[in-house]
Amino acid sequence: MLNFLPAPLKGILAVLLILSNTLILFPVLLVFAMGKLVVPITASRKACTVVLNRIAWVWIGFNNVLMDLLHKVEWDIRGIDRLDQSHWYFVTCNHQTWADIPAIQYVLNSRIPLLKFFLKKELIWVPFLGVAWWALDFPFMHRHTKEQIARRPELKGKDVAATQAACEKFRFTPVTVFNFMEGTRFTRAKHKSQNSPYQHLLKPRAGGTAFVLQAMGEMIHTMLDVTIVYPDGKAGFWDYLCGRIQRIIIDVRTRDIPDRFLGMDYENDRDTRVEFQRWVSEVWAEKDRRIQALQSA
Repeated sequence: MLNFLPAPLKGILAVLLILSNTLILFPVLLVFAMGKLVVPITASRKACTVVLNRIAWVWIGFNNVLMDLLHKVEWDIRGIDRLDQSHWYFVTCNHQTWADIPAIQYVLNSRIPLLKFFLKKELIWVPFLGVAWWALDFPFMHRHTKEQIARRPELKGKDVAATQAACEKFRFTPVTVFNFMEGTRFTRAKHKSQNSPYQHLLKPRAGGTAFVLQAMGEMIHTMLDVTIVYPDGKAGFWDYLCGRIQRIIIDVRTRDIPDRFLGMDYENDRDTRVEFQRWVSEVWAEKDRRIQALQSA
């Protein structure tokens, strides 16, 4: 409707309206977050979680309507017909730009439970959003590198324990755990430095996904393998807000996670670890071919 406006004006208007929406909903979210914190009753906390997730759903829904109002994106969406809000899911996607996140939320909001991201612990200090992420049980993690564990062996197993503690909150209400397996946005420089065997992807990091399946194997049995392509060329988050992205393809493949990986001991069972890494590599090789086909279509 307002697509005729100049791109920078649309971007500024989008930022202001999203900020206004955030400021309106934040006090309501804070009330239920405090109720969840101070009332040590499982039923009460579950009820607060449902309300908090609904507030996040409203926030994302407003942003989606705003994008429709300001922009004219041609969406090519595939594979979302049989999704269910009553299921637990693990979702992964190739990562090119911060526009990936609002694009995925545009497609999956209302179709599956609210997406929960594993976040770096420093992000809890982001104004407004840090508190919102905490209230919504987004896990804040501190991943330990192999070098850190080598220097301090007592850190071994801490990542798994932290993931299990974070995922424990997801037992009572269906949830979608989201993780970019590449761990960072794709660039040609990163692709070259990794010597990635894939044409359009960085190497996947299997460990984070393995920890989730180890902690939530009783609940999560399905992975949504999302592939996102920008046929007119990769664009950034500001380009998304300004309406400069004209076409987006999102292909969703529903995969049953093999039973042998549910509840696995990734760190200590070498054979399972190697087998899981091989499975992830096969998924990634297929995704790489899919991106090539989607770009060529």
